[in-house]
Order: sequence, then C-alpha cells, then structure tokens
Amino acid sequence: MMLHENEIPADEALVRSLLTAQRPEWADLPLAWAGAGTDNTLYRLGDGLLVRLPRTHDNARALRKEQYWLPRLAPHLTRTIPEPVHTGTPTDVFPLVWSVHRWIDGTEPGQDTVHDWIAFGEELASFVRELHATDLMGATRADGLDGYRGGSLRACDEQVGRDLAACRATLGEELDLDTLRRLWEAARALPEPAAPHGWLHGDLKPTNLLVRGGALHAVIDFGGLTVGAPDAEHAPLWDFPPPARRAYWNALDLDTPTWTRARAWSLAIALSGLTYYRHTFPEFATECRARLEAILADANGR
Repeated sequence: MMLHENEIPADEALVRSLLTAQRPEWADLPLAWAGAGTDNTLYRLGDGLLVRLPRTHDNARALRKEQYWLPRLAPHLTRTIPEPVHTGTPTDVFPLVWSVHRWIDGTEPGQDTVHDWIAFGEELASFVRELHATDLMGATRADGLDGYRGGSLRACDEQVGRDLAACRATLGEELDLDTLRRLWEAARALPEPAAPHGWLHGDLKPTNLLVRGGALHAVIDFGGLTVGAPDAEHAPLWDFPPPARRAYWNALDLDTPTWTRARAWSLAIALSGLTYYRHTFPEFATECRARLEAILADANGR
C-alpha cells in the first residue's frame, strides 16, 4: 500500500537483504509483516525484535531522531518506550536509515482490552506529566525537534481552511463543518500558550499505545517527538471514550484555554488526515472522521 508519491517500498525480501548485509546473525530469524502506519513499515523479527523502515526521506529523519533521543528519555519514564538495538545504514536498494527495536508485547487500547477507562486516562496523563517534566538535555525547537504540533495554531490557519473546503466538497453536509470552523476560530483567537517548552510525544493516538492486563503498558512510535508548547499533546484525547478524556483532563488539571486549543489541534490534525488519506489509506481516514465526530459530540454535550 503506497501512501506517498516519494515513498520507497520495503518488502520482506528487501528486509532480508538488509539484515544479511548488516546483521547476519539475525538474517535467518523468522520474519513477519507487523503492520504499517503513515510513516513506517514494520516487520517482526524472531520473538524479540521489530524492524522499522521509513516510507520516505522525511520519515527517515524522524527515525534518526528516535535513535538518538529514545535511549536518553527512557530512564526518565515509568512506562516502557521503544529501545533501539540497531541503526541500519542506507544501501543502494534502500537509501534510507532504518531501525531494529526490542519487541514490546501488548495490544492496542480498545473496548476489549482496557478494563477501566478512567484509570487509563489517569495512566496516560501520568506518562504525559513525566515526559513534559523531563529535562530537555540541551534540546531546542531545532534540528528535527521543531514539529508543527509544538508551535502555534495560527501557523496552521491556511491549511485548516483548505482542509475544511476539501471536506465540504467531498462530504457535503455529512459533517457539521461550520461548527468545526467555529471551534477552530475560537481557539485561534486565544492568546498563545504561556507554558514553557518541553518534550512532546506528538501523536498519542491509540495505535501508538500498548496495554497489558487492561492497563497502559507502553508508548511507542516517537517519530513525532518535538520540543514545544504542550497544547497539541492533548489532541488525541478525542480518540478515547469520554470517561478517559475527563480523567486525563482532571489528572493534569488543564484549564479551559488549554483544552480549547487542544481541541483545535485535534480537529486540525483529523481534517488533514481525512483529506490526505481519503483514497490511499481509507482505514486511517475513517479514524480521522471518527475523531471529528467525537469532537462535535463533545462540543454539543452529547
């Protein structure tokens, strides 16, 4: 499944060739496709390893960021995060860096895997509190850590306008786009956040979390790791049931302006995903639409 015009495909044969050339002791281990997101293709290697191959040159830059910062962040966090064990170098057949991580057992949070959504919201808030409090270790909003989700809503205004127009052209009245625009404009009119810059995971949606025994166990995929203002970190909360969202809000004691900006980030990201992946990745576009519907239901008190 090709998602991007500049994508570099990676199949099992290619992964075998990379392992044979760079880690021959792993080359004969069982290899199985383990999924793919918008940025990376994944293969499980043996029982204990995971191969991550970026789809594009931009995604490769995100992988380098993970390779450098994950070992430095891990000692400061209670929950498990990915552990890189090999930094793959580019080759003629795959001209991008790639990674091998330790495999982390767990399942995606959902109605069948989470026992208590209130507790889950509090657990996710605890992870966010730890990450945001972690020393920056000299990092700044530069050198790949300047992702737009740590910046200003106003910088995204034109893109949100284009995405709203595109959704109106394709969906018509299926979504209340007028309300989404009002929510965006209300947040954009607020003062910029006063909170200091800190570490942001950048994409705490369900597919980037793992649960065990009904509770949050691990946080994965730090390709969106950013240094910046914290509001966008809360955007994926509309992917979870309302009890988890309320528990998270209460645990972090977030004020109304922060929550308003977080909701605006949430709808901006969902509009972008719905527009960009509508035809190439319909499952992901469906997730984005569900988030927008949750935002509308929340705004209307349903």
